[in-house]
Amino acid sequence: MASYSANTKREKKVFDTEDDVAKAMAEYTFNLSKKFCKKRGYFTIVLSGGDLVLWLKKLLVPEYAETEWSKWHVFWVDERVVPLDNKDSNYKQTLDSFLSEVPIPTSNIYAIDQNCAALGDAKGAAIVYEECIKRLVNQNIIRTYKSSGFPQFDLQLLGMGPDGHMASLFPGHYQIKEKASLVTYITNSPKLPPKRITFTLPVINCASYNLMAVCGEAQADAVAKVFKDDFNLPSARLTADTQAIWYLDKAAASKLPSECL
Repeated sequence: MASYSANTKREKKVFDTEDDVAKAMAEYTFNLSKKFCKKRGYFTIVLSGGDLVLWLKKLLVPEYAETEWSKWHVFWVDERVVPLDNKDSNYKQTLDSFLSEVPIPTSNIYAIDQNCAALGDAKGAAIVYEECIKRLVNQNIIRTYKSSGFPQFDLQLLGMGPDGHMASLFPGHYQIKEKASLVTYITNSPKLPPKRITFTLPVINCASYNLMAVCGEAQADAVAKVFKDDFNLPSARLTADTQAIWYLDKAAASKLPSECL
């Protein structure tokens, strides 16, 4: 099973500005979309929240007009257990800023269960999302990792918090140790809102490609700890089947040793 101790080397690229990171992320995403659409007829992409959903708008420029949106299947690595029309919903943020601008079939967009979300039922939401993933594996839309049988997404676009969390896997919380479930939940997130669901670490690390995009000086301490292999930070445990790469702006990379730049 892929894990943070796997042989996949953590790579990085440092860019001058946040805008440069966003442009590079768009190019990376487009190239993988083209690759997997040609190879499989599908492209499974997993998103996170925050600034990343705004950076995705870089895909709307004419040079990416050949993107085969109809073949995209969109998932979230984690989600806040709030109603889908709530401003804190990753789904709503992504819909408003990106998904409403592109012709991805609504049937290919896999939001959290709206009933569980409305009720604030984190456990139920995790169970339903896991069932959804398993159903798509059975339909051969999502591949499985060669040795473990865990679902294998084509690309995950991830972000990191100043505390080193990724998805809704937080330092010092037991969810980082979950190895059996595909999706787990948290009801006391240190970052509001408190109820969330999240992919587990084995699922995250089974992805073919993981791109962690981090910008801003507020993340610089955590970035430095990650590249010192401080595995107390969930983000330091990120790997992938083919490539795990970090895109940093100069501010986020500002506390890395000079030999790491």
